[in-house]
Amino acid sequence: MSYAAEVKNELTRLPVHYEHAKAELAAFIRLNGILKKIDGEWLLNIETENATIARRMYTLIKRHYEVQSEIIVRKKMKLKKNNVYIIRLRSGSQPILADLKILDGLLYHGGIPKEFKEDDQKARSYLRGAFLARGSVNSPETGRYHLEIYSPYEEHNNDLLEMINHFHLNAKSLQRKNGGYIVYIKEAEKIADFLRVIGAVNSLFKFEDIRIVRDMRNSVNRLVNCENANINKAVNAAQEQIEDITLVDEMVGLHTLPTHLKEIAYLRLENPEASLKQLGELYPDKKISKSAVNHRLRKLRELADTYR
Repeated sequence: MSYAAEVKNELTRLPVHYEHAKAELAAFIRLNGILKKIDGEWLLNIETENATIARRMYTLIKRHYEVQSEIIVRKKMKLKKNNVYIIRLRSGSQPILADLKILDGLLYHGGIPKEFKEDDQKARSYLRGAFLARGSVNSPETGRYHLEIYSPYEEHNNDLLEMINHFHLNAKSLQRKNGGYIVYIKEAEKIADFLRVIGAVNSLFKFEDIRIVRDMRNSVNRLVNCENANINKAVNAAQEQIEDITLVDEMVGLHTLPTHLKEIAYLRLENPEASLKQLGELYPDKKISKSAVNHRLRKLRELADTYR
């Protein structure tokens, strides 16, 4: 089961206040409902590929409205051939759509009603319904953090963006090339906050656990890589210094050098793996600084360059 499916399954098990449930139902029907007129009768089909979501929506409808309804299961004929669950309302669909502020007579309301936007709890329920209908979220294990909700209507998409950002989630919106619009969140922390807003607490904990472990592993890898790079750099530098000293020894002999250069030359030859700081601490009389060691080795490099 994908992470997005786990989130949705958790959401279907959440208890919801009687009035707030209407906001969830309104969002789901607006995004996944199809109203048809057949033989003079208006039929409302509400579709989903998730059985637990279909059961939740069917239960919410039966709890709030006295209406003839049924669940039909069909198999898709293309691609994965998943089951499609259709909640069909054979009568009384128009009053329900009017009560949910989706229709005004036969006029369609493009945006989200103020009643749902201006009440925090109803807004949370509406976002939950929208995510159940057309939402998706990447697993945090991929490291590509992305959550989105699709809407075929521009006005509804804009209101959805406003509603999400009311909770300071830094969501953005774009129009898809093949039609419709999406509201999306890219920041890991904001995705976690969105899961908290819609009530997916267990999914939030899993998201954060995976993200923290992943980020810690990445930090450790960066530190190890940096340390390895520093070690390789130091080894290469020491090898070059030994080559310089060897060349000077062959050309004029180390015994001819000034005392301070002769001392550092012998110390480097005797301690090829020592760092500059360690070389400074190996002086018998008194320690010298790392910068002093580096200066003396640079002098040897300049001397060796004159013989190259």
